[in-house]
Amino acid sequence: MSKVVPTKPVLFMLYGLPGSGKSYVARQLSNHLRAAHVHGDRIKSELFENPRFDRQENAVVSQLMDYMTEEFLNSGISVIYDTNVLRAAQRHMMREAARKAHAQPLVIWIQIDVESAFVRTQQRDRRKTDDRYSPSLDRSTFDNIAAHMQNPTTAEDYVVISGKHVFNTQLSAIMKKLHDMNVIHIDDVSSGVAKPGLINLIPDPTAGRVDLNRRRNIIIR
Repeated sequence: MSKVVPTKPVLFMLYGLPGSGKSYVARQLSNHLRAAHVHGDRIKSELFENPRFDRQENAVVSQLMDYMTEEFLNSGISVIYDTNVLRAAQRHMMREAARKAHAQPLVIWIQIDVESAFVRTQQRDRRKTDDRYSPSLDRSTFDNIAAHMQNPTTAEDYVVISGKHVFNTQLSAIMKKLHDMNVIHIDDVSSGVAKPGLINLIPDPTAGRVDLNRRRNIIIR
């Protein structure tokens, strides 16, 4: 399946509780759109053998992510900025950087209830792609992050998806939003969304009594 190419670069920012599925959405989205996946936790893991996740490390990673993002956007390539954009001021600066690069900013707000999100953080499996670089969080750290989150406002362009939905449903909402923003064509809205497999409506003759003379081929279009 070919990837959808936006008519202008898009800066995707991810917002949601720890455990809401941000890295999962980012990875899957990069498989459907022509976009660079700039993954903060992976960059940190590559830079630091034993990451401390302190302010100094975060500042280094943030500067590197911002540099990579700027370079991609200036080259006309969309970017999925895979770290939690918790604060309104951070999102504002990123929107300004996107506009300087003639890119369209979009926040993907992944919503999920607090308890489900926390449980997910406790069930992370380092053997899984989306959990490999995620930091371990105790309840206090989780609650502290949640308490400092600033939800997007009507002044920001964002799309809301559920962290409990399958990706096909999440992708449908994102693609519709991109079409409303005039950065993808109408044909692209459904082209990247996998369609459910068709059910075989012709009975299996070996499964029981079937009148083969009366069966019909049914085609779904």
